[in-house]
Amino acid sequence: MDPLPLLKQLIAIPSVNPMGRAVEGPEYLEGRVSDFLCEQLKSLGIDYERREIAPGRANILARCEAGSGAPVVLLDAHQDTVPVDGMTISPFEPFERDGKLYGRGSCDVKGGLATMFAAFVRLVKEQPAGRATVVLSMTCDEEATSIGIHDLCGSWHGKAPPYRLCPKKPDVAVVAEPTELQVVVAHRGALRWKIRVGGVACHSSRPQDGVNAIYRMAKVVNALEEFADYLPGSVPAHPLCGPATLSVGLIEGGASVNVVPDHCTVDIDRRMLPGESSESALETVRAWIAERVDFPFEFLPSFCNSAALSEELSGPWSARLQQVLKNTVGPRERIGVAYGTHASRTAAAGVPSVVCGPGDIAQAHTKDEWIEIRQLGQAVDAYYNFCVAAGQGPLAS
Repeated sequence: MDPLPLLKQLIAIPSVNPMGRAVEGPEYLEGRVSDFLCEQLKSLGIDYERREIAPGRANILARCEAGSGAPVVLLDAHQDTVPVDGMTISPFEPFERDGKLYGRGSCDVKGGLATMFAAFVRLVKEQPAGRATVVLSMTCDEEATSIGIHDLCGSWHGKAPPYRLCPKKPDVAVVAEPTELQVVVAHRGALRWKIRVGGVACHSSRPQDGVNAIYRMAKVVNALEEFADYLPGSVPAHPLCGPATLSVGLIEGGASVNVVPDHCTVDIDRRMLPGESSESALETVRAWIAERVDFPFEFLPSFCNSAALSEELSGPWSARLQQVLKNTVGPRERIGVAYGTHASRTAAAGVPSVVCGPGDIAQAHTKDEWIEIRQLGQAVDAYYNFCVAAGQGPLAS
């Protein structure tokens, strides 16, 4: 199966993650992409399993069995994309130019999805001797709250009903993200929450009668800016992932320009290093603010708590993948990255996990998103060859 036509079809079917916004329309959620993927599997005569995780959002699994005792490889790619606001190209009309394919999701991560799908179909058709058993996992909602991978991983430990095609945790997971086919063995996690401050509303002609919540929040934001400057030097940087960071990404407050605001919130993004705990990170920020403001503030429950990925668990399997990539596309490094992926969830479930896929993260989420077409064929070969080599088990690093 040629991944390029498949990728064009996937791009042309919108699957935008609303990212928590109250929006509706045919371009949102993964339902139509899920339908398309199921139709493809059905037309190829491949058994599949579809589980609705939420309305319009499903995980789809397929399995290529290698026989009793063979290691089980999970190939995971997500179906959703980020929104298309501000794009300078037509997001759902893929086109080629200068060896690149443009369109929303081309890089993150429908390119990885198309190449994993193509490699899986090749395994099913060719049935190479000595291969591993392979589960293709096409999950929903990676870009926001990751309900798809949470359900799959939870099923291995009794937190969700078992999947027919993946009833037990696999021996290794390979997660598709744009790494330029480098082997990512470590990445930072993400902790996100809101801080809220209150005030007293009154008519804006008499502001002295109220308490302006936005003015209060300005002091909190100043404290957070100071903390963001302090943080990288206060926590030892990870040798692969770099420093811990914090940023304020969104502020909301007030009801009208002629009313002194009685509420204001900010959204915080704290990037966690392997070994850091979210509880400690929250308390450190809370204490920092408390020392610098003289009014109450509230930390709302986190809406994203994605663990970091440590390189410790995946060593022998990442060595196997690195060897395969060397023989397939040339020497590749085992590296760390700043962004987060599904690999931290599978690793937390006890599965050695690595991240590897076509595309460059610099093109992900951009206004003219694209992927280098040459890498698509390389990725298919790499995934296929790894699934064959994985039948021999991990490689000592």
